[in-house]
Parts: sequence; structure tokens; C-alpha cells
Amino acid sequence: MDEEYDVIILGTGLKECILSGLLSVDRLKVLHMDRNDYYGGESASLNLNQLWKKFRSSSSPPTHLGSSRDYNVDMSPKFMMANGALVRVLIHTDVTKYLYFKAVDGSYVYNKGKIHKVPTTDMEALKSPLMGIFEKRRARKFFIYVQEYLETDPKTHDGLDLTRITAKELFTKYGLDDNTVDFIGHALALYRDDHYLCEPALETVKRIKVTFDEEGKANGVTSEGETARCKKVVCDPSYLPNKVKKIGKVSRAICIMSHPIPNTNDSQSLQIILPQKQLGRKSDMYVFCCSHSHNVAPKGKYIAFVSTEAETDQPEKELQPGLNLLGAVDEIFFDTYDIYEPVNEPSLDNCFISKSYDATTHFETTVQDVLAMYTQITGKVLDLSVDLSAASAADE
Repeated sequence: MDEEYDVIILGTGLKECILSGLLSVDRLKVLHMDRNDYYGGESASLNLNQLWKKFRSSSSPPTHLGSSRDYNVDMSPKFMMANGALVRVLIHTDVTKYLYFKAVDGSYVYNKGKIHKVPTTDMEALKSPLMGIFEKRRARKFFIYVQEYLETDPKTHDGLDLTRITAKELFTKYGLDDNTVDFIGHALALYRDDHYLCEPALETVKRIKVTFDEEGKANGVTSEGETARCKKVVCDPSYLPNKVKKIGKVSRAICIMSHPIPNTNDSQSLQIILPQKQLGRKSDMYVFCCSHSHNVAPKGKYIAFVSTEAETDQPEKELQPGLNLLGAVDEIFFDTYDIYEPVNEPSLDNCFISKSYDATTHFETTVQDVLAMYTQITGKVLDLSVDLSAASAADE
């Protein structure tokens, strides 16, 4: 292993694997290592026996749950947005030819104690029970504006400069009430709090369209007595704990069920977003569910996650609003983990550290971190203007 590399990547979590692919496509010499005897890091997938060992070390899983090998329980499960950044990154690295994509049955939002399917077109908005008849008309006009908006074509801007008006001002122009703004901001634009309302509206419109459619520098890594030299080290927070800080924690529940989530039209896979205002919280709550249709559980079994940024030290109580939506649960595991972000200066120590995974059910924030790290490492912005039809060939 006595060689020199452009980059050594430590850890096989999703972020590290994406960066490994991107840097290799750029023809950098990359060495990818992991201290564990399994792949995935914090985003590893566990079978039933491994799940039991992690959360209930003193017992074995009951036989009625089925074969251990039929389970693939992701520790950081997330959905890909069909027009999102991760799909574009996968196309850029040319790995879509090896992948099959399966659409999620539905995306839902929690409103006034009930869950409703998120409208993603002007026609769905007209049918949605989330809004009254007059509000539906206003929302339809807003969705048409978003669908037709092109940043490079002023004719589609309706005289509005979205870099100068805030998201709140844009919503006000279309007369949208607070409930409509709530589900658009959190279930469509996927914001985790309401800070975006005071920021330029352009980013919000873009997000909705995605839903629509020797100097102290690191110079090597030593493993089992051998040293590999490098110019830059990339890793997750666990490898360099002295260069990160804790910024919060995530509370989550992992549930095994024998039925789909009620009131979701028997969806085999879905996400439910519970906006902060609906719960009287500072941050949103998320429900993620998939089943044998995504090869993560035996037929007839479902895996559901309820997660949120922790605001208390009582996950069982804090996650109850999401758990109440699930119905009967066969088994449940509660867990909390810390969220870290880097505090080092990469230009001084050659260390590029990813952030911990957040509580969201989608990959957008994950890929934002990857793209920011890519720019730090290479000094250039990744061009994601790819042909999305390259991924459609892999559709199931």
C-alpha cells in the first residue's frame, strides 16, 4: 500500500461513496477504505439478526417475523426525488445503467390531525381536501406559475424578480393562506423550518419544481502498519472527532408492521411529512415506509421509520404524533444519534469531513453536502445539467 493517491476516502457511507465516484470520474487517483468489516457506515443496511443485535443484544428475533435474510433495514433510509440532485449525480457518474428505480406510491402531509396526499399538479390541487374551493383556485394559479417558470425566460416571470422578493411575498401575491403555505413549504419545497419565508423566493420555486418533475496537514493514512500517502483525506465525522462539533441530535423509531399505514390507499411505500406548525414544534417530523415491493422485508411485512430533530430527551414521547399514524406495530426500536458538522479549515489540514445524516426522508440535503464538499476538494462546481432520460432506461 506504499503508494501516493490524490484522495483517500475513509468510510463507505453514502456520501463518501458518491464522492469516491465523482472524483474517480474526474480521473483522480482514489483509495477508498473502511475500518469496519461491513459496508455503509451510518447508512448501512441490516438484516433482522443484525437489527436485533444492534438494539436488543440479549435476545433473538421472534420466528413469526420471518427469515432474517429477507430484511434489509437501512439505518438512514431516504427517497430520491425524481428530478433531484442525486439522480443527476448518478447519471454523471454513469452508474444508472446498473440500477433499477421504483416509484414511491405516494407523498403525504399531516394537516389538522389527518394525512392527505400532497398535490403536485394544478389538477391535483383542485381535488385536494387540504383546501377549500376558493383556496384551490388560488393554489392552482400558483402551481401553474411554478410549472411554467423558467429562470432564463423573463416571459414566464409574470413581472416578478424572484431574487428580490421573498417566498412569503410570493405566496401573498397569490393569496395563499397559512395552511397552504405550510404544506407547500414543507411537503413540496422540503424545508425543515420556516426561515425560508424571509429569503428570496427563487430557491423555493426551484425546490417545488424538483418535486414536480508537517504543517499539521493530513498527508496519508496508516492501516495495519502500512501507510498510503495522499494530498487530501475525505471522511465522515467518526474518523476525526476532534475536528467536528455536535449541533443537535435525531430521535427515531424503527417499526416492523404487518400492514400498510392506514389512510394511504394501501401504499407499499410512502413518506409523510408532519410540518412543525401542525405539531407545535420547532422542526418537522417525518414518516418513511417501504415493504417487500422494495425488497426490504418479507412479503406482508412493512418497515416504517419515524424521525425528527430531537427537542427533548424522551424519543418515545416526542415521536408519538408520527407513531399514532402507523396503526398496530409488531416490533419497535427507539434510537437517538448525534448530528455533527466539521469545524476545521480544509485548506489548512487537507481534511474534508461530511456532515451527519439529518432526520429527513429525502436525499436533497445529503447531496447538497456532497456537492459542497466536491467544490471544496476540486475547486470547481459540478455541472449537473445532464439528460434525465439516461435514468428512465432503468425504470422498472
